[in-house]
Amino acid sequence: MTSNLLTSILNILINLIDVLVVVLPILLSVAFMTIVERKQLAAHQRRVGPQVVGYYGILQPFSDALKLIMKETVVPSQSNKVLFYLAPVSTLIFSLLGWGVIPFGQGLTLFDYSLGIFYTLALSSLGVYGILFAGWSANSKYAFLGSLRSTAAMISYELILSSAILIIILLTGSFNFTKIIEAQQAVWFIIPLLPVFIFYFISILAETSRTPFDLQEAESELVAGFFTEHS
Repeated sequence: MTSNLLTSILNILINLIDVLVVVLPILLSVAFMTIVERKQLAAHQRRVGPQVVGYYGILQPFSDALKLIMKETVVPSQSNKVLFYLAPVSTLIFSLLGWGVIPFGQGLTLFDYSLGIFYTLALSSLGVYGILFAGWSANSKYAFLGSLRSTAAMISYELILSSAILIIILLTGSFNFTKIIEAQQAVWFIIPLLPVFIFYFISILAETSRTPFDLQEAESELVAGFFTEHS
């Protein structure tokens, strides 16, 4: 009885370590991608960009995180408080769960699922609910209109995204990410399927509301889009 209990606890700890090994590098990489983006935008606009915190501004994400943590949490008085808190939490959870089936190397997969692409597409579709919750729960016209625009854009470009992924599935005959990667040992699919990649890249820009598909976050109209009241 004691041996089985210790084995179960050990398995749980190993699983938690596996999750942390996947999640923590992703969060850190996202933090540093923000400083890369800000530096790139500054270079395009002939500005210097962040360079005060750390060498060449490399520690700026940690400064921004500390500032965000120390800020007071402000919730609109007329908002639905349960959905107001649930919106960012659900979006974060769905985003992190999608990385569980991505192989980072030989045998380095948290969950080697045979229908990994379907799993990822399903989670990306569920992320729409977090956006809807954020816009509707804030009881703000700006946030609500921004959430409607974001949802419409994600649903519209989901067809292009799915079509591009379907071509990869047909070429490899598998929904598993590991087998798809193994099928590209001779040549990467981006070379013979460059037009497909261009359509995929455009759909990704639209899904993530990047320029020029940032209508749902138009500052002149909607302040900051669906997360106006969460800022």
